[in-house]
Amino acid sequence: MLLILNIWNVWVELAPWLLLGALVSGVIHVFLPTDFVRRHLTGRGSIAKAVALGVPLPLCSCGVIPAGLGLKKDGASDGAAVGFLISTPQTGVDSVLVAAAFLGWPFALFKVVAAAITGMTGGLLTAYMGGESKPWGDAESASTVHESRDFMSGVAHAEDLIRSIWGWLVFGVVASGVITTFVPTDGLSTLSAWGPVVTMVLILLVSLPLYVCATASVPIAASLVAGGMPTGAALVFLMAGPATNLATIGAIFRAFGGRILVIYLGTIIVGSVGLGMLYDAILPTTLTDAMSHGPHTAWWAVISAVLLLVLLLRYAIGDMMGWFNKRKLAKAPVAASRLVVGVNGMTCGGCVAGLERKLNAAEGITMVSVSLEPGQAIVEGSLEQAEVVALIEAAGYTAVL
Repeated sequence: MLLILNIWNVWVELAPWLLLGALVSGVIHVFLPTDFVRRHLTGRGSIAKAVALGVPLPLCSCGVIPAGLGLKKDGASDGAAVGFLISTPQTGVDSVLVAAAFLGWPFALFKVVAAAITGMTGGLLTAYMGGESKPWGDAESASTVHESRDFMSGVAHAEDLIRSIWGWLVFGVVASGVITTFVPTDGLSTLSAWGPVVTMVLILLVSLPLYVCATASVPIAASLVAGGMPTGAALVFLMAGPATNLATIGAIFRAFGGRILVIYLGTIIVGSVGLGMLYDAILPTTLTDAMSHGPHTAWWAVISAVLLLVLLLRYAIGDMMGWFNKRKLAKAPVAASRLVVGVNGMTCGGCVAGLERKLNAAEGITMVSVSLEPGQAIVEGSLEQAEVVALIEAAGYTAVL
């Protein structure tokens, strides 16, 4: 019972700030011109502009890959693209608000500054030491969004942002509740005895290869701090985790080459540990600062928690139905009305779910199965191939026949 109560308390603390961040991201989506980012990322000052534009954007580790590589494809400098790829996944309006709620505004604002510093450093090192740019290959092409920018598209964008991370969100909240319940208050204080550098290196080794969402992992980091882990180590976790994972590492190597990949990883490793030590030196967070608020009983927080729970249940049911559809299509004999269309530009489960939802809403389609690997949409119904292709491209992806 205590475990369930702790999970709910974390959920209530998280929900209003996550929903507010998603709403702000929807507003950005509506009012920011589709080509604004790419138009400003070439020439003098391109690295600074790439970092300044990337820091507030609510893109996670998987979403930033096509955006950053798309910048390179459209002519942005390697330095600007790398600066964008380093700084963007570490922050975002949703991540900043959630971090402030759990670890305080000094930590949240320091994390923003840290993302900007590492982004600028990586971009400048790439510009001056990255060598000759690696030619762009067709296999790395990114999608171009063609959808209209109105109120409903902003709402859909905000919803897709939450949908893309809902699984990690649930994992993060449950893990936070487990840590709060079963780890003694001073259970992680022994990490401090090893020294800050050793602690941060251990956290770094865990974070580098894993997919860590900057927003959904904040409750985990806050629980670890509340259990005695140095706050600087939590900063390392929230910097290195979102900025690196095996998919990102592979994509950067293919698009930029080995030398720039070394610069990219070296900037994140040295920068996160160094800035983590700086944070502990100038802004140490005590145990009572992190997650000392207790249950959040404000009516608007409880309503936000219920709303977020309803949304996630809907996403879970939708994903489960998509899984059953895949199984059904795999076992059923091939119908004459079945179309298989390749899809480029999808990068995560949120992309898959969003495209499935848009195809299912189209008149004349009876069954849909969209997969990420390989990127394709299997459709049964009365629509012609050209109509299915138009639907896919209207959703912001590239159809491949």
